[in-house]
Amino acid sequence: MNSIPIALTYDDVLIVPRRSGLNSRSEAVTTTRLTKKINLHIPLVSANMDTVTESQMAIALARLGGIGILHRFMTIEENIEEVKRVKRAQNFVVRDPYSIDPNKTIGQAKEFIAKCGVTGLVVANDDGRLHGILSRRDMMFAENDHALVSEIMTPRAKLIVGVPSTTFEEAKNIFAQNKIEKLPLVDEDNKIIGLITSDDIRLRIDYPLANTDEKGNLLVGASIGVKGDYIERAQELIKAGVDVLVIDIAHGHSDLMFDAIKNVRAACTDVQLIAGNIATSGAAQELCEAGVDGLKVGVGPGTICITRLVTGCGVPQLSAVMNVAATAQKYNVPVIADGGIQKSGDIVKAIGAGADTVMLGGSLAGTHESPGLIINRDGKKYKVCRGSASFAIAERRQKVGQEKKEMNEVTPEGVEAVVPYKGYLAEIVGQFIGGLKSGMSYTNSRTIGELQKNCDFVRITNAGLRESGPHDLQDVR
Repeated sequence: MNSIPIALTYDDVLIVPRRSGLNSRSEAVTTTRLTKKINLHIPLVSANMDTVTESQMAIALARLGGIGILHRFMTIEENIEEVKRVKRAQNFVVRDPYSIDPNKTIGQAKEFIAKCGVTGLVVANDDGRLHGILSRRDMMFAENDHALVSEIMTPRAKLIVGVPSTTFEEAKNIFAQNKIEKLPLVDEDNKIIGLITSDDIRLRIDYPLANTDEKGNLLVGASIGVKGDYIERAQELIKAGVDVLVIDIAHGHSDLMFDAIKNVRAACTDVQLIAGNIATSGAAQELCEAGVDGLKVGVGPGTICITRLVTGCGVPQLSAVMNVAATAQKYNVPVIADGGIQKSGDIVKAIGAGADTVMLGGSLAGTHESPGLIINRDGKKYKVCRGSASFAIAERRQKVGQEKKEMNEVTPEGVEAVVPYKGYLAEIVGQFIGGLKSGMSYTNSRTIGELQKNCDFVRITNAGLRESGPHDLQDVR
């Protein structure tokens, strides 16, 4: 038998502190790479799990400087709408604002607004010329839903409008001086070119680290599989404006993955493509040579993943990240450490091992922005969390036509559980990034690149792990 090497995970090691020239952790800069062409302000990615990332999570995390990867366990049409919600959530100029015909009723307008998730509409005929604005305030005082939009809208003659070249500073001044909520942009023929809202101005000020595309829309990713409608899904997601696709299967070092990469590249030539999950340097080399733009590392380390128990396969996460990153760096391909993150110190260790970002699943499940209802049990709040290979997901995939197996043929590699309600995402992210910056200060690292170079690990014993946390204390409760 060949000798068996030792593989380690985050709790098996500590990072050796070194002399630091940082006067404060605030000097640490967390900008990093997600793919060859996409940068993030913070190295956090929300997992493409149906109990973690839909549009609300993706919006919140992109505003804070990270990015969300939408799950795929929905119809293509639903997937497209999720992308559009993120893209419309924040932008300097809405290039294709929702509009309504002036001859529609107020009832029809309310239905349309509820469906689109907006607070008001521009009013225009089929010719695209501006007739007015239907605002939340207008509808508030409408006496009945049968009245026409034209009867209660603010007409064009009373509107303040901008021109296509209106800058951010000009728009900010217009809003401040005129106390308006929406600024339509029209050309010389009164055709609607775009829309600027006071909310978009405020959000741009409130979230200076927001990750946006060249149009000012929030960045968002989406996952696809390797069977069925994945090519059509990829094409439609790109049309909707998605910034990056993740080809996501449990065993990413497989012929199915390489065929999918080839087919997606043929159908969608310019898209940024992340492949995973993998755990070895050999897999990294082959996927890099296949032309991917990012790698997702992790076979079995997730909170609700039981792949290692079911299959007996996997590599402890720290060693997996180190093995993949050492190879990926030769090809200039960024690495996502997916799974196993429980504490901010784990993020420091993952990046110190060579990762460029970390993907969070269980850590973000249970936040206000994660999908699902809040469950009350014995006076405490919970939310559901489940793995992408769980039995419940297999059932969901059947409902949307993605799963052809009989349910008694499914062998789950993930579980479903409840997790405590954790409050708003910003609080979790703040703690994680604060811990990351502190770790950077302990290693004399002003950038993510320096952290990747400056980490020297030492193995610790169970006694060392116990010593690392609170111990020898008496509970005061």
